[in-house]
Amino acid sequence: MAERSRRTVRDLRRGNRARVLQRLYVDGPLSRQELGPATGLSSGSISNVVAELASEGLLEEAGVVDSDGGRPRTLLRIAPDSGLFIGIDIGETRVRIELFDLSLTELARTDRLLAQHGYDVERIVSHVRSGVSDVLRGAGADPGMLLGIGIGVPGIIERDAPQAAGGPGAVVHGQTIGWSAVPFERMLREAVDVPPEVPFFIDNGARTLGQAEMWFGGGRGAGAAAVALIGSGVGASVNRGDILEGDRSDAALEWGHTTVQLRGRRCRCGSIGCLEAYAGAAAMRERWQEAGGPLPPDADDETALAALLAAAYPDAGAPDPVAVSILDETAECLGAALADLVNLFLPERILLGGWAGLLIGPHLLPDIRRYAQEYALRHAVARTTIDLGHLGPDAVTVGAATLPLSDFLARGGIRPAPGRLPVVAETSERSPVSTVRARGRTSAG
Repeated sequence: MAERSRRTVRDLRRGNRARVLQRLYVDGPLSRQELGPATGLSSGSISNVVAELASEGLLEEAGVVDSDGGRPRTLLRIAPDSGLFIGIDIGETRVRIELFDLSLTELARTDRLLAQHGYDVERIVSHVRSGVSDVLRGAGADPGMLLGIGIGVPGIIERDAPQAAGGPGAVVHGQTIGWSAVPFERMLREAVDVPPEVPFFIDNGARTLGQAEMWFGGGRGAGAAAVALIGSGVGASVNRGDILEGDRSDAALEWGHTTVQLRGRRCRCGSIGCLEAYAGAAAMRERWQEAGGPLPPDADDETALAALLAAAYPDAGAPDPVAVSILDETAECLGAALADLVNLFLPERILLGGWAGLLIGPHLLPDIRRYAQEYALRHAVARTTIDLGHLGPDAVTVGAATLPLSDFLARGGIRPAPGRLPVVAETSERSPVSTVRARGRTSAG
């Protein structure tokens, strides 16, 4: 009660705006009459909030519908061109930067290819700087319309004191890519040419993938889902909570560094027997080369994985038994590790994503399911479905863009004051904002 009594009129106003915006984002277009019961606000509050949001250009009319025996009702929706977001995926093979409008419709994109083992932080900051400039220029966009930049990166994210309070902002600990306590947010803030009030949101790439799938992919409607990111490395996120009640609890897991083989292969993290040492694309490339697979020494992970799959599943002729054996071991390790997720978190759904996961999935998914059933508790796994993610290889980038979008909706569409460093609302794992569905996106990504 004491906490509630400290709420100000400004807090109440922002909360009412957030409820209207979130509901319109999920279910819009809606009429004023529909917004009342949908949000629990009075008709007077709805009228005030709608008028305020419309005057700021955040809402627009979306047609008229007949009502039963009354006057036609005007439908309202969030105006897509009232703001911009940038999503960035710091991946294993490339840095991908995409510009979106407020409905998360893509306006522009650019890729910056990374050399093998190319995780030099200064070079990646340079890629982000030039990529942000390119997508804004390519779309003819006004940087002043930017509402935030979201970035998915490998590793553990430590949120120190925010930059607005004099701290380094998000710090990245990426042991497998050679990043130790990298003050990534501060480096980006100093390098990227955007207005100083534009907030940066940095999170683990597996968590941004999970959030994208929960918002408008294979996780929609699930109370609990685990989403695996399989690329050159391996990660996962576990996502829980009602999508509209603001009680989400999403967490990134270093799932790739759980043990699947005692005294097994050496992982790039330095440990032995990790899942990533068997199921990551980099490890599959190494195992195929060690077994004499016909690959040039400098073959990248994508080329090597495609060659491995072609050998195991040829269009003509007999399958290569060594390639088949490598992929079967990969499927068993993935199935056993997924069984751990089932036993620990009891998810309704498990989704496999990431570029490598989507590449091997059509071939290995039946075996992965079979092994998961063998290793998991029967009752738990019987309640879990295991499928491929729905959003394709862009899912991490789209999920990264949902980070600033979440914050913007939680703030009730109130923009940061021009010229001032933003104080980002805690809308991630500590006090996450409701998950919503974006207009303009399709299940094909």
